[in-house]
Amino acid sequence: MNQLDSLYQQIILEESKTRRGADLTPEQALDTHLPATMGQCHQLNPVCGDEITLRIETSGSTVSGIHWAGDGCSISMASASILSDMVVGVDRNEVQSLIDRFREVMRSRGKLAADEEVLGDAAALSGVSKFPARVKCAMLAWVAAEDALNQTR
Repeated sequence: MNQLDSLYQQIILEESKTRRGADLTPEQALDTHLPATMGQCHQLNPVCGDEITLRIETSGSTVSGIHWAGDGCSISMASASILSDMVVGVDRNEVQSLIDRFREVMRSRGKLAADEEVLGDAAALSGVSKFPARVKCAMLAWVAAEDALNQTR
């Protein structure tokens, strides 16, 4: 394993333990009557059992909060944590652009290098793209965020 792979592995392990944004309570996750400034999505990976309920709050065109509850492998939990750290305070169009870029890297099967300037710590997950069975783990929170964001007005 080279130094970059080792660093990326360390970031994933640390983020999976930190779980930034993982403060959505079970009661909140069940609430389906949300104001127009909030969107929520539940995603499940039936192959491995990873699961997340993610809520996005907006203020105007800016993401003002992200909260989630989930359980799963270190890849899916790290991915949710990294995403949570990246999008608060960011314009919704830029968030969609980040989601699109992350999806492009994940679908590349290792052929597309992640731009750390754009994706920040999410670039640490780029190695997952070489393992198609694990791509859904990395994408779970991002897909939930995209759906939740699309629900907001």
